[in-house]
Amino acid sequence: MGLAHSHLLFFGGLESPGTLFLIFIVVLLMFGGKKIPELMKGLGKGVKEFKDAQNGTNEDDKPKS
Repeated sequence: MGLAHSHLLFFGGLESPGTLFLIFIVVLLMFGGKKIPELMKGLGKGVKEFKDAQNGTNEDDKPKS
């Protein structure tokens, strides 16, 4: 088994709980606990804008209440 094959095996199991936990710990160490909620808020806004663009809707098109 070569290096390339073992590399693919590691990334083939990204959905395992241990790997997800390791990724979470690395992100926590890189950004700190206070910055993560801001990052998630920005990510959520980006996903919402992407879905709105896919559906052809826009916040400007919605009536203000």
